[in-house]
Amino acid sequence: MGKLRILYVASEIVPFLQTTEVSEFVRKLPQAMQEKGMEIRILVPRFGLINERKNRLHEVVRLSGINISVGEEEKPLIIKVASIPNAKLQVYFIDNEDYFHRKSVFHDKENKFYEDNDERAIFFCKGVIETVRKLGWSPDIVHCNDWITSFIPLYLKTTYKNDPLFKNTKTVFTIYNNGFSHKFKIDILQKVKMLDIEDGMLGALKTADYEGFVKLAAQFADVVSVAGDNKKLEGLVKKIKEKKVETIEKDDNYTESFYNLYTDLVG
Repeated sequence: MGKLRILYVASEIVPFLQTTEVSEFVRKLPQAMQEKGMEIRILVPRFGLINERKNRLHEVVRLSGINISVGEEEKPLIIKVASIPNAKLQVYFIDNEDYFHRKSVFHDKENKFYEDNDERAIFFCKGVIETVRKLGWSPDIVHCNDWITSFIPLYLKTTYKNDPLFKNTKTVFTIYNNGFSHKFKIDILQKVKMLDIEDGMLGALKTADYEGFVKLAAQFADVVSVAGDNKKLEGLVKKIKEKKVETIEKDDNYTESFYNLYTDLVG
């Protein structure tokens, strides 16, 4: 087997942003895989809480400049990059002024969930795929972390299924205990749609809530994993699709568990 190429997609990563367990998880796992000889790319949103000067983010002009459609609108995609101190890892940041320049992540000052978090997720997922295409880098595995990445498995199995870069790409979707109670407007179904996506494929998303995001991702991902012991989430996924749900405990061995999962998936 050649050098495995793994793309990690998540809402956050240490040291740039740390609001949930995702950030630590996505910090340790890529480095562990890199040390095992795998080729790694990491993409996260450039939320407004991330200090660009302190973290030495700079724009990658050759990757920026694409417009991403979300519903009826088109929004410019800006790509920034920074290195993780004391690690040979770079992180690419998906940025857009309308969606990511707020000084908070998913809630406003009154702790109200942003009404356009669905659009922010769509923009992010599409932006990730288009950035990888611009890089001309073909991942063996795309490891999606948390609900903001939910649409990537769908897009890779439909709109991008014939793209040579993604033809053999497998997806892993990891669920965390980061649910929300907000219900989006039903027009989310139209916003999510792209080429080769039929209405029937989006049935799981009709609830327009957190469970809908997770169900849709589980439906199209090749492997679903639950971070830690969370029986409720595990049961939710098993209802959607008859597939094995990997429960990976966040102990000292979790990087080894994912290494085995990856190698089995592409083997």
